[in-house]
Amino acid sequence: MIFLVSVSSCNEKEYKEDEVNSIDKKSAIETELSVQHIDTADVLITKHKIWKDKKLVKEIIKRDTVPSLGDTLMETEDKDGISHTVHTKKDYEFYITVQ
Repeated sequence: MIFLVSVSSCNEKEYKEDEVNSIDKKSAIETELSVQHIDTADVLITKHKIWKDKKLVKEIIKRDTVPSLGDTLMETEDKDGISHTVHTKKDYEFYITVQ
């Protein structure tokens, strides 16, 4: 079985239709992807937790430097309701194929 999931990386809270609240730790691989913005590049962080018989048997963390997508302008509103335009880093989209 193959399926494709598209997740947009961002700092805002949003509804996640396929979000998992608990993991069956009898036999599972838990994977977390994130991007950390640094000056002129981004760091892709991939974390895998391998669960067997409800025990964490291995954790793999990999960091890769990838090109930055640059900046974008974003409208934000402060606590007083005043709008501000700020520069923020563009985020990568994640497309994951699971077999």
